[in-house]
Amino acid sequence: MDTTDLILAILHHLLVFSLAGIIAAEFVLIRNTLDASTLRRLGRIDRHYGMIAMLVIIAGLARVLYGLKGWEFYVYNWVFWAKIAAFAIVGLLSIRPTMRIIAWNRQSAGNAAFKVPDDELASVRKAILAQAIVFLLIPVFAAAMARGYGL
Repeated sequence: MDTTDLILAILHHLLVFSLAGIIAAEFVLIRNTLDASTLRRLGRIDRHYGMIAMLVIIAGLARVLYGLKGWEFYVYNWVFWAKIAAFAIVGLLSIRPTMRIIAWNRQSAGNAAFKVPDDELASVRKAILAQAIVFLLIPVFAAAMARGYGL
């Protein structure tokens, strides 16, 4: 048993579960009326989303480089690349909501009467739902990979 591999796996899993929680929190918050307080909270949560996503990448890279399976297990495994593609798609889908949340917070800070336009809110809600749906593929690919699929 390699303690480094265990620690990296635990860290990676905790970060991924945190990311899932953040996507869920954003989805819940975006479903309601967005007053200034909720917009600020949403902005903070979205910043954490970005930070945790970066930590997931770092922990995942550390697992590839320093884990027991070795980098060859990952590099030549199509399921691993499908998992990476799903993660990248989730990241791409997060760009528009992040940009809108930043813009809404700026507008709200400058105008106490600011109300998020319904069409923008609906669009961001759909993008976050799409993130959540694609995100579900990540543990599916991880479970398949852990069982030797893709080699």
